[in-house]
Amino acid sequence: MAYVDGFVLPVPKKKLQAYRAIARKAGKIWREHGALDYVECAADDVKPGKHTSFPQSVKLKTGETVVFAYIVYKSRAHRDRVNAKVMKDPRMAAMCDPKDIPFDGKRMIYGGFKVIVHR
Repeated sequence: MAYVDGFVLPVPKKKLQAYRAIARKAGKIWREHGALDYVECAADDVKPGKHTSFPQSVKLKTGETVVFAYIVYKSRAHRDRVNAKVMKDPRMAAMCDPKDIPFDGKRMIYGGFKVIVHR
């Protein structure tokens, strides 16, 4: 069964284009190392909830938007192999300086998920 890494993060709207550029590069790297799919999505219809919501999950601030992203793999073992290669790729190191990334990494939520239904 497939495996998915999911991410939710806040991105300042004025830095969304810079984020998109980094995401395109990252997606290329992940796919080169074997990921089946790489998707990054900017919020379009996400409202604050009474108890929980995407904006609340990342403590969204004025001028920011929520990005939801996911990477698809064949299995968790495949994900672990791909991610090990990605993390050693020098192109990733060049993009991961916390001072230069166009989002607040401390408010990013991420995790790995087993696919339980697919179509």
